[in-house]
Amino acid sequence: MAASRPLRRLRWALAAGVLLLIALPYVPGLNSGFGHSLLSQMGISAVFALSFNMLLGQTGLLSFGHAVYFGLGGYTAIHALRIINHGWPVPVILVPLFGGLGGLVFGLLIGAVIAKRAGTVFAMISLGLGELVVAASLIVTSFFGGEEGITANRTKGLSLFGITLTTQIQVYYVILAWFLLSAGLMYAFTRTPVGRLCNAVRDNPERAEFVGYNPQRIRLVALTVSALFAGVAGGLHAINYEIVAAESLGAVRSGTVLLMAYIGGVGHFLGPVLGAAVITWLQVSLSDYTEAWQLYFGLLFILMVMFAPGGFAGLLSVHVPLVRARTLHLVLGAYGVALVPAAVMGAGGVLLLEMAYRVATKPELGGKMTLAGISVDALQPWPWLIGVAVAGAGFFAWRATWPLVRSAWAAAAGLRTKGG
Repeated sequence: MAASRPLRRLRWALAAGVLLLIALPYVPGLNSGFGHSLLSQMGISAVFALSFNMLLGQTGLLSFGHAVYFGLGGYTAIHALRIINHGWPVPVILVPLFGGLGGLVFGLLIGAVIAKRAGTVFAMISLGLGELVVAASLIVTSFFGGEEGITANRTKGLSLFGITLTTQIQVYYVILAWFLLSAGLMYAFTRTPVGRLCNAVRDNPERAEFVGYNPQRIRLVALTVSALFAGVAGGLHAINYEIVAAESLGAVRSGTVLLMAYIGGVGHFLGPVLGAAVITWLQVSLSDYTEAWQLYFGLLFILMVMFAPGGFAGLLSVHVPLVRARTLHLVLGAYGVALVPAAVMGAGGVLLLEMAYRVATKPELGGKMTLAGISVDALQPWPWLIGVAVAGAGFFAWRATWPLVRSAWAAAAGLRTKGG
């Protein structure tokens, strides 16, 4: 009975998560064309990030060219969609399957070369091959379409279950279905003997080889499976945007998925999903407010690696025992107190960053700018002094709240111990 209780909780949590994902398009703020498009992008990024984590989190392979499989799968899918547009009797919602097959084939071909090595050598070879494929995409125009890419029409083809993909909410639900299927299959893979061997190769390849397993073969299997699901994400990208271009293969997309995995938490299966949601939201929303949004991405990545290496998933997981012991409210109160000076410190930091970015990148426009409705002249000393003063005061006030947070954690942990 005791063993079945955690399983029942897990099933209820999964069911609640699925229901939440189904209801998201109707939540105020997301019940619009923009909201549906944002959710669709999050779903695509989540599949892509999970596929990347199969290499990094499960097998310990850092790839700087993972977008190759995403892009090549996307190109395979968009060509399949074009054939469907010309009368091929295949439902359009199955197009991501062709993307997965494309990723599988190219992953097998490329993996036969790069999976022979691990560590830094694997990372550098993956980066070189990624740039090679990007260069080839501008040369082999018959397949890649050059700089303009390849386009198709998702609404012109055989529909299934009445899904015509004429509205963005239909596209979201198709992406959601493929996300749930892909996430379920990837999780199932981690529970198989091969998935366990991927962990063994990650942790100690010499011992795995000593007991009779070939680390190169295990890495090849992991890379091929990872490329398959990256291709599925590329196929979803083809359906969502109805175009696949060279940018889907580039280093920017490979770097973005790396950020998603690390910020979400590579040590947790659902960590990359959280990272994909956060990064996608920031990409879409933050870019509307500042031109320096990529700088904030970099700072967020540095802070997470330095102070929260477990990512958002790791931060959430340490609070789970407090939720179970019903002592979470003790630390939430302390967090609320610490949040005020932290916000002040952040406001000062944003002021300094925005002024530095303006002066460094666009000196021809002068120093006058507007931040939060306030006129600022970055060429004058006073805004810099105010920014330093606000950020410094916020930091010292925030630091003064650390003992309060520690004591709240000690109290919560003590009550949890007594309750246990």
